Amino acid sequence: MWPEVFSPQILKLLVSSIGQTLYMVGVAGLIGTLIGLPLGVFLATSRRGELFAAPAINNAIGLVVNAARSTPFIILVVAIVPLTRLIAGTSIGTSAAIVPLTIAAAPFIARVIEAAIRGVDQGLIEAARAMGATPLQIVQKVLLPEALPAIVSALTLTVVSLIGYSAMVGAVGGGGLGDLGIRFGYQRFMPDVMLVVVLVLIVLVQGVQSLGDFLARRLDKRARF
Repeated sequence: MWPEVFSPQILKLLVSSIGQTLYMVGVAGLIGTLIGLPLGVFLATSRRGELFAAPAINNAIGLVVNAARSTPFIILVVAIVPLTRLIAGTSIGTSAAIVPLTIAAAPFIARVIEAAIRGVDQGLIEAARAMGATPLQIVQKVLLPEALPAIVSALTLTVVSLIGYSAMVGAVGGGGLGDLGIRFGYQRFMPDVMLVVVLVLIVLVQGVQSLGDFLARRLDKRARF
């Protein structure tokens, strides 16, 4: 007798759940990057004496980013339900889940981007300044290109984290693989479904991590010598 996980109904739900997870992670990762990248660049270049010196604003944004990062994700999901309803029109489903996923991703991306940019050799910045480059040109021509491998690695880590978070939102009606695992694997006592969900999540994480590592190596100029 075939395990229940191979029934047409479960297979159809599995394929649909994978699509929902990829949709949530993809959209949240994209929007989170659009918010977190400029935030990270600003945080990395706005301390006293830096390119865009604004220490007071840097400290204020840093506090907000730290507060968002320190909030456990499952608590964040529940705490911003009114905001989720305002933006998505509902607090359940894959589209609604994108809101807390994005809010969780953006500050995380900001901090890892900041760390990546701060890892750039300060001598390159001073050399660009000596040649008359403006702060914006230094960011565009020096900081971002030099930090690109680290940025790719950081974004890879973010996507891996989002895959894990997307499974959590299944506990509150967010859809995706987490929802499938809870509704069928846990509530209906189908351990084979739970096992398949875990295996699919492992494959997704491994695939994202491998792709990110490959891209980071290709972009790393030092690895070519």
